[in-house]
Amino acid sequence: MIIAIDGPAAAGKGTLARAIARHLDYAYLDTGSLYRAVGHAVMKAGFPPENEAEALKVAQNLDVAAIDKEAIRTAEAGHAASVVAAMPAVRAAILDFQRHFARQKPGAVLDGRDIGTVVCPDADVKFFVTARPEIRAHRRWLELKASGSDVSEAQVLDDVRLRDQRDSERATSPLKPANDAHLLDTSDLSIEASFGEAVRIIDKSMR
Repeated sequence: MIIAIDGPAAAGKGTLARAIARHLDYAYLDTGSLYRAVGHAVMKAGFPPENEAEALKVAQNLDVAAIDKEAIRTAEAGHAASVVAAMPAVRAAILDFQRHFARQKPGAVLDGRDIGTVVCPDADVKFFVTARPEIRAHRRWLELKASGSDVSEAQVLDDVRLRDQRDSERATSPLKPANDAHLLDTSDLSIEASFGEAVRIIDKSMR
């Protein structure tokens, strides 16, 4: 069984996906971390994230086991991720890995921007998780603040809006809900409430 969870930055899809994977004992993949890792590696090599040749080289040789989970969670890595994720060649390089991961038994949960529309269009259950930009920016700002970043909440909101625009307007695999996705707005929902609603939908689909 494949569960696809898409949505914009800081909507809560990662938290929800991990909870669902634990609940069902399924494999879990944060596909956004792959693009963050590529963007981070490009910058670490001394190149700007816009350098498509370097980004493609990194994507083609990405070692998932070697990803520094803390380093890729910075605001800079997030910006770089949205830049490299708009590159068709980079997306193609990472696509096969994601599809192979999704075929695990008894099931897998993947979250990202195009899981239900491109990576796994035949997923058994699809969610599109969203929230108001101000809510998402506040959540991301709290995360960054906890990690020691001094970025302002206003800067984070600007970045969230920029990423939304870039993700939605890119030519390849734009961010949009699949036609058969369940829309879940977490703006005014607790983590527990969001999880409960998602599990209800999944249980119904498995009957």
